[in-house]
Amino acid sequence: MRIRCKPWAKPELEACDFCINEPEALKGKWKNEFKNNAPIYLELGCGKGGFISQAAPDNTGINFIAVDIKNEMLVLAKRKLEAAYEQQKIPMDNVRIFIKNIEQIDNVFDDNDPIERIYINFCNPWPKGKHKKRRLTHFRQLEKYKTFLKGEIHFKTDDDELFEESFEYFEQAGFEIKYKTFDLHDGSYEGVNYETEHEKMFMDEGKKIKFLIAEMKK
Repeated sequence: MRIRCKPWAKPELEACDFCINEPEALKGKWKNEFKNNAPIYLELGCGKGGFISQAAPDNTGINFIAVDIKNEMLVLAKRKLEAAYEQQKIPMDNVRIFIKNIEQIDNVFDDNDPIERIYINFCNPWPKGKHKKRRLTHFRQLEKYKTFLKGEIHFKTDDDELFEESFEYFEQAGFEIKYKTFDLHDGSYEGVNYETEHEKMFMDEGKKIKFLIAEMKK
């Protein structure tokens, strides 16, 4: 889907207190940015903010970082976050957002930035063979996450091929799939699931939501 240019998006993000304009400058220093020792969770490809605007204000004991490649998307996530925190009447101390091509995410975090969980929600499936290496679950991307990930990856998608081919990517990169389901809404998953805009749309279309949790093999 083509995203319309919003000339006001970049200036609005640059003026935002919780948007990091130069995330590379914080490489190895993200705990200092939050000024506490709480766990850090990272959402890759946050889109319009449907997930992060629920998860972050509901879990103030966790620090959240949300990343997207487009100003036009991230500015909508910013506004959703502001509305969510305002509704709950709590300070926005535990969330940061920034623009970045996720293929270059290893320029932003390193071993001194222990990310305890990564969320990948409804990323582009890149179905063409020559484009599959762009997938956020491709093993070359997983290798980059390993430089800073200390815990789990939570992955949701509506795409059957992407989901099944990701099993091999995780295996190649030395991950173990702890949990997987081809129907997240069948009632068997006992964790908290924050539904995103895409999730609701795909469910309305009759598609089942696939979900897995993976961690590094011990």
